[in-house]
Amino acid sequence: MSRDDEKPTAMETLIATLDLEKLEENLFRGSSPQVGWQRVFGGQVIGQALMAAQRTVPDNRFVHSLHAYFMRPGDPSVPIVYQVERPLDGASFVNRRVLAVQHGKPIFSMSASFHIDEPGFDHQFHMPQVTQPEDLIAEQQFKELYLDQAPEPVRRYWARERPIELRPVSLKHYISKEKLSPFQDVWVRATGPVPNKRHFQAAVLAYLSDMTLLDTSLFPYGVSVFDPSVQAASLDHAMWFHRPCTLDDWLLYVEDSPSAFGARGMTRGSLYSRDGTLIASVAQEGLIRRRAQA
Repeated sequence: MSRDDEKPTAMETLIATLDLEKLEENLFRGSSPQVGWQRVFGGQVIGQALMAAQRTVPDNRFVHSLHAYFMRPGDPSVPIVYQVERPLDGASFVNRRVLAVQHGKPIFSMSASFHIDEPGFDHQFHMPQVTQPEDLIAEQQFKELYLDQAPEPVRRYWARERPIELRPVSLKHYISKEKLSPFQDVWVRATGPVPNKRHFQAAVLAYLSDMTLLDTSLFPYGVSVFDPSVQAASLDHAMWFHRPCTLDDWLLYVEDSPSAFGARGMTRGSLYSRDGTLIASVAQEGLIRRRAQA
């Protein structure tokens, strides 16, 4: 079988998913890969919305922040239409607003700001010292060792091929109901090449930033987002892009949850390259509601 006849890899599928169809000026359409989920993964909507915004800015402006709200679950069976507004085109900053629509209703909104590259002050927090990804159990090994005993939603999540590989520094919350402190470190990496274009790299980074984050807010309670007794969903998402990253190696996602209250969990994340460079910061609040017992 030739490569042209082979099934696309998960990363190739993700890149195609982010490569939106332009319908009209400021109007784009994106589809969802059919992976059997009842709703569209939030990271996909963030990545597609960011790509729609990026398609309307000059080539020398790069995203430095985005702020988004999830309104309704995305339907993976139909396309998502992204409407872009242009509030500001300044000398060094550009601002865009994006509304994602399905079935005639908004499902997601985002504001994003873009900036030219320019010199300035430069400092960052240091990356924590953790076990290197090569010394951790690989995702395939994890599947072989633990998935047979895992709940069905966990098996379904880990079994399918994904564009991002995860290697948690600790697997405790996957294999036990132990109540843990609301902190975790996860190595993440693209499973295939990402185009050498900063717009695609930023969109993939936005996509993966929604992975594992909300889990951290549930650690103190010995449950996970896969627990049928918990209703979990992202409510909002903010991200700051500090430095460019080519996504050709592992990134460390350092996560914590400073608060949970009123059926909402607050989580924060820092993404570091392997050499300790702080690439991006993330903040998210999510719904973590206990379902009523029958």
